[in-house]
Amino acid sequence: MNAAAKQGTGVAGAPRFNIYLLRLVYALMFFVLGKDTWTKILFHQGVWDPSDAVAWCVWTAFATLAGIGIIRPLRMLPILLLEIFYKVLWLIIVAYPLWSKGALWDSAAAGTTTAFLWVLLPIVAVPWGYLCSTIFSPERTRG
Repeated sequence: MNAAAKQGTGVAGAPRFNIYLLRLVYALMFFVLGKDTWTKILFHQGVWDPSDAVAWCVWTAFATLAGIGIIRPLRMLPILLLEIFYKVLWLIIVAYPLWSKGALWDSAAAGTTTAFLWVLLPIVAVPWGYLCSTIFSPERTRG
């Protein structure tokens, strides 16, 4: 058994557990979100509201690109970082003020809040140690 297998590391030094969780997240995005978003886009009738169209197109792009993430989970980490960032930001600026006033669950934001709380899954799935040591570290010069 090699050293990587003994330590539980998977692809490129990222923990094997995280690789499996990443693939699960990408598969959920690809199949569940993809079904909803592609159905909405393909069967929409009438003229699109421009803001709604942007949102549906972005979510459809996320879902479609997640298919690559199933095969190459670490290379597609930037789309998960974007997902984590926009959902946590929305929860902070929209849901938290309503929740702190006791008005969240009776508001129009309740459904989105429930959906966005699932952001915990990608937060847990991301191999943060790997990410910090590769993406956020300065590039080394080759000599």
